[in-house]
Amino acid sequence: MAEVAKSSPDILNSKKTAPTNPRGIPFAPFVDKVEDYVSSRSDVEGCLKSFQEMISKYQYMEANTSRRAVGLRDKIPDIDKTLETVKFLSGRKEDAEPLESFFELNDTLYAKAEIPKTEEVYLWLGANVMLSYPLTEAETLLRSKLDAAQSSLKNCDEDLDFLREQITTMEVATARVYNWDVNERRKEKASGRDDGEGEANGRPDG
Repeated sequence: MAEVAKSSPDILNSKKTAPTNPRGIPFAPFVDKVEDYVSSRSDVEGCLKSFQEMISKYQYMEANTSRRAVGLRDKIPDIDKTLETVKFLSGRKEDAEPLESFFELNDTLYAKAEIPKTEEVYLWLGANVMLSYPLTEAETLLRSKLDAAQSSLKNCDEDLDFLREQITTMEVATARVYNWDVNERRKEKASGRDDGEGEANGRPDG
């Protein structure tokens, strides 16, 4: 039984020891019977340490997933806005008058520009890289990026809910093992007191 407690942290490092969610995050073990994890009070400290390590790993994954979700929520509106702009440019007629627009130079500075009918746009791809795309290819690319970002955000939200559930499960498991240890300690004290009283009662009078 004690070996189970010692190997508990490996649940987060091996898919073979526990079922996982669709992104490969393991389920936390549900402690229904404490004796399945500890065989004596000497095993309690190691078991609680293992459980705390698991909670810390889940919390680390929760923090990383939360930061990723925040980034995606900032990114999706930008992609959507760019896609709408590309669709607007694609829908302009051949004889359309040049558009008068303002583009951002920095946070507080804008410049006026005239935009003639065009068949291509330049898209920022990240890492200071900008490429020219025909409007149809740009729209296809942006749609795929938007779908991927929305799907990733949905997965992040699901993973965050899942991770919070696993953290709660481990906290409950920790409380059960701790309470088991407290009860065992009380039993030991009560047993020691009973033995002492028995010896006292059985002692002959001087």
